[in-house]
Amino acid sequence: MRALGIDVGSVRLGLALSDPLGMAAQPLEVIRRTSPQRDLEAIRAIALQHEVEVLVIGLPYNMNGSEGPAAQAARDFARLLEPLGLPVEFIDERASTMIAEAVLLEGDVRRDKRKHLRDKLAASIILQTWLDQRARGARA
Repeated sequence: MRALGIDVGSVRLGLALSDPLGMAAQPLEVIRRTSPQRDLEAIRAIALQHEVEVLVIGLPYNMNGSEGPAAQAARDFARLLEPLGLPVEFIDERASTMIAEAVLLEGDVRRDKRKHLRDKLAASIILQTWLDQRARGARA
C-alpha cells in the first residue's frame, strides 16, 4: 500500500512516498504553495501518478500536547484534500522539522539547499513514523 506523507507549511508542502509494501518512506519533493486549488491539484496528480492509497499528514502539536494554530492549519489542509476521496491519517510530528534540520546540518548541507531539502525530509520522517507505528500494531 502506497502512502503519501505531507509536511504542511504555510509556504511549502514537503512530500514523501512509501515503497509499495508500506515499509519505508523516501523524500519525494517540495511543492511551493500558491493557492488552495493548485495545492489540491498538485497532490491529486502525485497521488494518481504513484497510486497512493492513504495520505498521512503531520500534526504539529505543541510540546505540551495541545493543538495550536499550526495543527489547525494542518487539519484545514486535510479538509482541502477531501475531494480526492483518499483516507487521511494524522501523526504527531513534533520536532520532525528540527530533526530534519539537524540531519542536514550534520551532513554539512549548505544553507541555501537545506530549506528545500528540509521540508521533504521532514515529510519522510512523518511518514516513516506512521509506517513504523502501523507495523508495530500489525505485530501486536
